[in-house]
Amino acid sequence: MAAELMASLVVTDVTVGGMTCAACVRRVEKKLAKLEGVTATVNLATGLARVSHPAAVAPEDLVTAVEQAGYQAALPEREDEEADEAASDEARRERERIVVTALLAVPVLVLSMVPALQFRNWQWLCFVLAAPVAVWSAWPFHIRALRGLRHSAATMDTLVSLGVAASFSWSVYALFLGGAGEPGMRMSFSLVPSASEGMAHLYLEAAVSVPLFVLTGRFLEARARRGTGTALRSLAELAAKKVSVRDEQGERSVPIEQLRVGQVFVVRPGERVATDGRVVEGSSAVDLSLVTGESEPVEVSPGSALVGGAVNAGGLLLVEATAVGADTQLARITRLVTEAQAGKARAQRLADAVAGVFVPVVLAIAVTVLGFWLGAGADPQAALTACVAVLVVACPCALGLATPTALMAATGRGAQLGVLVSGPQTLEALQHVDTVVLDKTGTLTTGHMTVAEVTVLPGALGQDAVMRLAGAVERGSEHPIGRAVTAYAGRTQASGPLPGVTDFAALPGHGVSGRVDGLTVEVGAPDGKLPRALAKALAEAEEAAHTPVLVRVDGRAKALIAVGDLVRPGSYRAVERLRRLGIRPVLATGDRTAPAQAVAAALNIDEVHARCTPEGKAALVRRLKEDGARVAVVGDGVNDAAALAAADLGIAMGGGTDVAIGAADLTLVRGDIEALVDAVRLARRTLGTIRANLVWAFGYNAVTVPLAMVGLLDPMFAAAAMSVSSVLVVANSLRLRTWQPSAARGRSHPGTRGAKAGAR
Repeated sequence: MAAELMASLVVTDVTVGGMTCAACVRRVEKKLAKLEGVTATVNLATGLARVSHPAAVAPEDLVTAVEQAGYQAALPEREDEEADEAASDEARRERERIVVTALLAVPVLVLSMVPALQFRNWQWLCFVLAAPVAVWSAWPFHIRALRGLRHSAATMDTLVSLGVAASFSWSVYALFLGGAGEPGMRMSFSLVPSASEGMAHLYLEAAVSVPLFVLTGRFLEARARRGTGTALRSLAELAAKKVSVRDEQGERSVPIEQLRVGQVFVVRPGERVATDGRVVEGSSAVDLSLVTGESEPVEVSPGSALVGGAVNAGGLLLVEATAVGADTQLARITRLVTEAQAGKARAQRLADAVAGVFVPVVLAIAVTVLGFWLGAGADPQAALTACVAVLVVACPCALGLATPTALMAATGRGAQLGVLVSGPQTLEALQHVDTVVLDKTGTLTTGHMTVAEVTVLPGALGQDAVMRLAGAVERGSEHPIGRAVTAYAGRTQASGPLPGVTDFAALPGHGVSGRVDGLTVEVGAPDGKLPRALAKALAEAEEAAHTPVLVRVDGRAKALIAVGDLVRPGSYRAVERLRRLGIRPVLATGDRTAPAQAVAAALNIDEVHARCTPEGKAALVRRLKEDGARVAVVGDGVNDAAALAAADLGIAMGGGTDVAIGAADLTLVRGDIEALVDAVRLARRTLGTIRANLVWAFGYNAVTVPLAMVGLLDPMFAAAAMSVSSVLVVANSLRLRTWQPSAARGRSHPGTRGAKAGAR
């Protein structure tokens, strides 16, 4: 029954407006959770609620529930451009409110703090200037506080509204009834509140400074929060709006939404590839850095796969679309980053639980402080000062921003580096991994047969000539080894295309033969006695678990070609850097023992498990976990899916199968194992940033609230401190946007001869 319920759940995003602190987040989540079968995660930084609910619960019901909690809600149906325009208009209005508030508040602050500037009846000018600030500037706080009161909720806006109202109301009393309105009145200013000297004290500086500082702080905070989402917006900007389609009707430009799988489109030099596809005509170099983090341009030719969003840096390409819309890799990357940013770390869940009771507790403390000082015979205005300072200085905003801002910045930066995480739980697991199980084929190696070494007899035809002949004959073969030889010959020939072949023949298990340029050429397995140079090359190929291919011309041995699955260049540095991070590498592959041992020896991996079935890999993971290891598995094939799911952390290579990527918690889009090292270091840096944010958020309140309670904190400085706390948390998170992987300091990978892996 539970499984059926889980299967029927759908996920809907709801945009929530009016949230200002972690207490708001907690209230929205609790309100949504009251609906049957509904769970929700609300992100203060993005203003987005990700709601999991039964299909019977309509999205409109979710919007209604949020509105009943006292907040604005809507389904995110508007286009990105419209949303950006609305956000820009809102920012402009807030900026205008801050400018007007500053023009009114600064004279009040200066006159209140500098007695030498206080002229006759200065207090009445301050009152006239302060009234619009206390009412109009602080109106958003008052409205949200009243809305919360109607729903029996207290938030950060409640504290700010009460602080402003108390300060301004006391000042009105002091001016009209307390003697502070007398002509010639002077008021001194001190950092520490003091008792009155025969007349009631004015708190107009607090009434104007609280709205000014809080509005400014939230404006800066909003700008900084927007900065944490820069990477996600950059991904969205990679999507093309128009595409040039070429068919029997000629070439025409159509909106990208009209492009269908199988259609051919044109990518000119300098243009962005409109969608995922396969090259059908043309050759070029494409820049994938903005999509997968691949730093070097990639050469493409007919048959090569292309990723939407890549930039064509060379010639004209004709591309057949293989995926469109939500099925493209760029769309999947954007979706994964968005989902990751909606999650919460364990520490943030604790912070949200604290924030749920934070504001009511602060209100109770403020009332208690006021009653205590009045009961102890203290001056009424000193008691009021302490009460207002407690209200203003308390700040659950930083608690609510500690995790989401860091997570937004980190996941966005990770996407730029070719690392996609599924959420904060992945970062937490990645931080504690101490053992990584690595697949061989396609993970540590390239995953396809490649010519590793060519040895030609001295005085013979020469390497280029021999490879030209061998490549021409192997062009008629469908065997992976034959394709590798032909591809290598095609890349290295500078004298034009490969020559034609006559009398072609294929001998199963032995090789191929044919006549090229009047010569009889045989390419196949070595047999019989070989010249010393070729015999030595044969022994080296067998030791490295390569497949040796002998080339005979007119019956005489001329060269030996070693073919194998080459180790990725980045694998050498990656394995060594993983060891430096305290992570033990383990090689597990379904390949034969000899190739597995060859790769392990090249990479200095001590523990090797060859001929592993999918079940065997999963069993290996379970054994390692039973021994107390925190295990991550890196793989790219269907045979890795079970092990990926069984591990503490599953990591898929971006070029792998959809099954492997679906079973993984983290995807290395770059297809480079070195990205795993970057992911580990980014995870540790991110969680360190989150911990620092939470320590600051809790520590700030632990220090400032007691100071306010004992009357050692002026309300004006309390307002400034409260605003600065949130800005500091966001600024600390923003540092993750510029995080850079350290340059690999490990040894460079070995030379060609020792760097080869075995055959697949």
